[in-house]
Amino acid sequence: MSTVSLTILTHLGMAWLAGSLIGLERTFHGRPAGFRTHALVCVSSALLMIVTVYQWQWLGSDVPESTVRTDPTRMAQGIMTGIGFLGAGVIFKEGLTVRGLTTAASIWMTSALGILYGIGFLVPAVLATVLTLLTLSLFRIVEARVPTRTFARCILRCDSQKVLDEGTIVAMMREHRFHVESFSYRTRDDGRQFEYRMMLRTHHRKYLALLARDLLANRDLLEFQLSPTGD
Repeated sequence: MSTVSLTILTHLGMAWLAGSLIGLERTFHGRPAGFRTHALVCVSSALLMIVTVYQWQWLGSDVPESTVRTDPTRMAQGIMTGIGFLGAGVIFKEGLTVRGLTTAASIWMTSALGILYGIGFLVPAVLATVLTLLTLSLFRIVEARVPTRTFARCILRCDSQKVLDEGTIVAMMREHRFHVESFSYRTRDDGRQFEYRMMLRTHHRKYLALLARDLLANRDLLEFQLSPTGD
């Protein structure tokens, strides 16, 4: 095996390993794009860059260098543009919640790593792979412990003859450490039901379960819906 072939094999192998490791983390957490997707993205990006870096291996020595000029940076731009469509495919909206942003970012990062491995820029590629894995794994723990604002959409339905007072609802939310960001009103079932729609804000997701428990026990409510938002 020639030195060039061994180098190409090494670069593709490292790209496959890096993409696989990142994909395993995504698969472990049940994300739509996992092990196989990230491995293929990284290897394909590396392969396309290898085509431009080692262009004279496939063009042959009979072709004068002055007649063909390829720019590896243009290939990299094309790869990153194409990956944008794949990343957009894993982002979806469910109610007020947008999911898949982190997975889309990991696909984009995996493609960038493939480019680095493809051109043989191994030191920053390996470093970036480690940083990506740390970001996806350890930062999840940090993010869970950092106090952040949590938003939730809340819908309360009452009998039109026994509508809860708005002040009572606000007091109930304050008691459970929620702040009402907005109120809207609606009638249902030909006016037989009255509905409150609210956007709530709190400082910890654990308060959602406590609020849901008390709403379930409230006999003045016919139905309720409590939907947290976020990635």
